[in-house]
Amino acid sequence: MGFLNGRMTFTRFRVGGPSPLPFSEEALTLLENHKIGKHSAADPVDGVSTGWAGGGHVLDVTFDFAKNFINDALHAAIRVDTDKIPGSLLRAYTQIELDARAAMNPSGRPNKAQKTEAKEAAKARAESEAADGRFRRCNHYPILWDARDEILYVGSNSSTVVERATALFRETFDRPLEPITAGSLAVGEHESIAESDRVVARLGEGSLNLYGGDSGDQLSTVAWAEKAPNMLDHLGNEFLVWLWHQLQNESDTIPLADGSDVAVMVAKTLTLDCPRGETGRDSLTDDSPTRLPEAFRALQSGKLPRKAGLILVRHGAQYELTIQAESLAVSGAALPKPEERLEPYEAKCARIDGLRHLSQTLDLLFDAYRSRKTGQSWAEEVGRIKKWITAA
Repeated sequence: MGFLNGRMTFTRFRVGGPSPLPFSEEALTLLENHKIGKHSAADPVDGVSTGWAGGGHVLDVTFDFAKNFINDALHAAIRVDTDKIPGSLLRAYTQIELDARAAMNPSGRPNKAQKTEAKEAAKARAESEAADGRFRRCNHYPILWDARDEILYVGSNSSTVVERATALFRETFDRPLEPITAGSLAVGEHESIAESDRVVARLGEGSLNLYGGDSGDQLSTVAWAEKAPNMLDHLGNEFLVWLWHQLQNESDTIPLADGSDVAVMVAKTLTLDCPRGETGRDSLTDDSPTRLPEAFRALQSGKLPRKAGLILVRHGAQYELTIQAESLAVSGAALPKPEERLEPYEAKCARIDGLRHLSQTLDLLFDAYRSRKTGQSWAEEVGRIKKWITAA
């Protein structure tokens, strides 16, 4: 599974409520009560059922402490079962029923009533065969609840899978979830609504305003802003522009708030999109895509980076990943391999610690941008970035 071996793909959520540590038998019981097959029947509309799975493989539906609780984290999976009758089979059964009825008529053609009967008979036959699960498709996606850092990692970037996983988590553990996105990280946590409003207002000031239109009309001119979980998630696009400028004009090493620094390289992939939905999307692949002339021309034309491949090095650990600008969702993240062979449990603990370190590194890198944006010199930095973009 993705969090314990191989490359990682995840969308993150902040988990509310009291700490569940140390995990107890109650957590196992809750997983068991909401596991696939026991949690709920398939939705009659789309034929989809969801529930917890053990996390070992798609048919693993067992839970125990040794397997599912590792290094102050709960590791399991959400299984999504889809019972869908193949359309080609349903059409074939319908035609067989139509031919049988047509043969009884002098004209050799079925009448209107017989057509209705044929469709109903074909559907009944297909549904009776589907009852034994022969058309069922099973998929599972890793879930990691890091109770130490109060973060839920959903092992998918698909909005449908993420929605099903978060709904199952809330129902099972009765805890609130907040998406960790560019907007939520930019605002941060504040003691009062008034203080939060002041931060939001300040973040809206001094925008790069690469989208066109008036500076106060940013949201209406970003095509994808309406679907974003947070009204400030478009700052993720600005973050990648800022990072691009930093790497090409200042330094590839960025100091972080904890006293460490991170070396950054944009690598492998870069996707830019028109914020007004007019001129389409550019997807570039190269060892250093931001160095491509077509990448810079796309930026000059007003397109914004929405996805970028990154290589990050912090504390001697190197990570390769692709990050989505607004949601800060990660795909294909490769963690450093341990220098020495570890026992199976120790290897799992190391993977989870590596995930924590990667997550912290991403947040600190975004915070470096946020600190610049809310600092006194941001207006000057905006001027430098705009001059760089408009340069011939």
